[in-house]
Amino acid sequence: MEVLPTLRRSLLVALALLLTACPRPSRIPAGGSTGEEVPTGDPFPKRPAVEARKDASADAALSEARRTAQSSPDKKKAAEAYLSVRKAYPATTAGQDALYQAGVLFFESRDYANARKSFNELLFENPLYGKADDAKRKLALSAMEVGAYRDAYQTLSSLAEHAEGAEREQLLRDAARAAEGAGLYGQSLTMAVEEAGKARTEAERDAAVARVEALVEGRADFVDIARVAEGLSSSNPAWPVLTFKLARIYYHLREWTRLEETLNRFLAEAPQSPFAPQARELLARATRRVEAKPKTVGVLLPMTGRYQPIGEAVLRGIQLGLEGSDIELVVKDTQGDVNKTGQAMEQLAFDDGAIAVLGPLLGDDSKRAALVAEELQVPLLTMTRQEGVTELGSYVFRNMLTNAAQADAIADYAINVKGYKRFALLYPNIPYGVELADSFWDQVVERGGAVRGAERYSHDQTTFTTEAKKLVGRYYLEDRGDYVEGVRDLQGENLDAFRRRKALEKVKSNVEPIVDFDAIFMPDDWRRVSLVAPALAVEDIVTNACDPRDLERIRKTTGKKELKTVTLFGANQWSSPKGRSGLPELIERGGKFVTCSVYVDGFFVDSQRPATRNFVRKYRESYKQETGKDPGLLEAIGYDSGRMLRQLVDKKEGAPRTRAQMRESLANLKDFDGATGRTSFNEKREAVKQLFLLSIDNKGVTEINVDQEREKAATGGSGS
Repeated sequence: MEVLPTLRRSLLVALALLLTACPRPSRIPAGGSTGEEVPTGDPFPKRPAVEARKDASADAALSEARRTAQSSPDKKKAAEAYLSVRKAYPATTAGQDALYQAGVLFFESRDYANARKSFNELLFENPLYGKADDAKRKLALSAMEVGAYRDAYQTLSSLAEHAEGAEREQLLRDAARAAEGAGLYGQSLTMAVEEAGKARTEAERDAAVARVEALVEGRADFVDIARVAEGLSSSNPAWPVLTFKLARIYYHLREWTRLEETLNRFLAEAPQSPFAPQARELLARATRRVEAKPKTVGVLLPMTGRYQPIGEAVLRGIQLGLEGSDIELVVKDTQGDVNKTGQAMEQLAFDDGAIAVLGPLLGDDSKRAALVAEELQVPLLTMTRQEGVTELGSYVFRNMLTNAAQADAIADYAINVKGYKRFALLYPNIPYGVELADSFWDQVVERGGAVRGAERYSHDQTTFTTEAKKLVGRYYLEDRGDYVEGVRDLQGENLDAFRRRKALEKVKSNVEPIVDFDAIFMPDDWRRVSLVAPALAVEDIVTNACDPRDLERIRKTTGKKELKTVTLFGANQWSSPKGRSGLPELIERGGKFVTCSVYVDGFFVDSQRPATRNFVRKYRESYKQETGKDPGLLEAIGYDSGRMLRQLVDKKEGAPRTRAQMRESLANLKDFDGATGRTSFNEKREAVKQLFLLSIDNKGVTEINVDQEREKAATGGSGS
């Protein structure tokens, strides 16, 4: 089974998912898996660096040092005696013997640093020394004791290549410990598996298998596990550990064919393994991934935590949409947590057999659910505003009001229905405002319009005089020729300071506003809009004269004949609750300055559309007493999303029986008549519908019949 190429291809997918059950890469890269070479071979030269000679005086000194060592209980002092011989006779055989003996005594007294120093010096000087193998082994063990695991591994593995029997096995065990200490988990795993295969007693076998298990759980990386498992005989006691781990890797990499092959072989070869029950469950779980229950629908919503209210609102809508049907609704609480969302999505697919899933709402939750949905090929109808979520896979759909859809609707109405061509933008410096302003600008340019000015303000700002002045060219007066000329005329007059100041103020007030735009787009909250609109009026930007007679009255009152009306456009956050008067609070606060404005929303509770009226009636009957409120966008979106799936599941002919069929049915859904509009899905699986264009007058908010106005515009009955 060629597992290595598959694992390399799938590695990036596994890392993107961040699935906790998969092992992490080695702390120090192992040989071959990352390109870093592992030390191999003998680290010592093949020829002596010093030609040692026999010397009688040196031999006598060595004999004296040996007697001193035998009579001294302090091994370190004894070692010093040998080192004195080495120092006096460095290029003699006695000097080398003394260096070896000093190293042995340091080793036995656990002075591993000096032992390592002595053996290194000896072996570099004379790698052919008679007791070189013993010196190397003690050198390697000393290196391990001081944390030089790579040096230890290199020396021990080199010695093991030439050893036999019990000595070789002990060297391999020591080398495995050194490799593990060095983070060379691939090498350590290889040796642990070999040790398990050669174990002679049950205790040795169990110890080796335990080491293998410890290495594959969070130490050895994917490729190392596959490399060691490839071609390994099932008679090796470590085979079940490696094979089951490999199966778990395949599971997290979504390599379903290889997963089933590996698990089937595992259960055939090791049916009594302690891992067998888990292997059977994993195999059953993998099989269930393609088994969908046509009448089971999953829901992912935050039902506890800070986002509980919005989760409950959507769920009320879904339940109302499925009321009276035999569809089983399986609700999973995401708690607004990305990891819980991913786990819940898997449970709905594997354990509950959901044919499709509704939700989530939050951006990050939806991205995680979308990734899992695509991997498991489960249709997901998400209700998030997160831009680009449907691009994560062909099984991901979205039914929610987006910033892009709002900008498109306003631009289409303003240009193609009202006939406006020139626009200004006034928006808050927050993601909502910036994204909507950018989208609207793009839509205007795409339709042949132009943006004459754009001003951004702080999200917590309460006064807007500066922004209003900038829009009409009254802020940077030095750039206005009429202002500069007026100031120049004053310079020739002999005026005192008071009169000069008054005259200068008059010059400023006489600077006419440059209103070179037909409309202003302001994507902000209704509270801020009620503050901005009066500030615009101060700068002679007339926003409340949709009737020509009103504009004429304003011209007569102000004496300014050049005044023109400008329409304020907004987005869904203009929707406000009703105040004490029964009117929306936007109108109560903004007064006459917000009349004649138009904004867009994804739902309008007072709409006369039959499907919307039917939903509002049913909701009030079921929930108005419980909640004390009318439904909003969240309830309406939940209702429509639930009814979409219900319509597909309840089809008398051609109802989807598999998830693939459900995906195709959703993709081909056209003109679904819902509370939020007549909906179809485009090629990007985004819901396309006619949004609600809402007009403000002093009596409240009314829905604009866009089709009717478009027809009037086409026949010349309407214009700017």
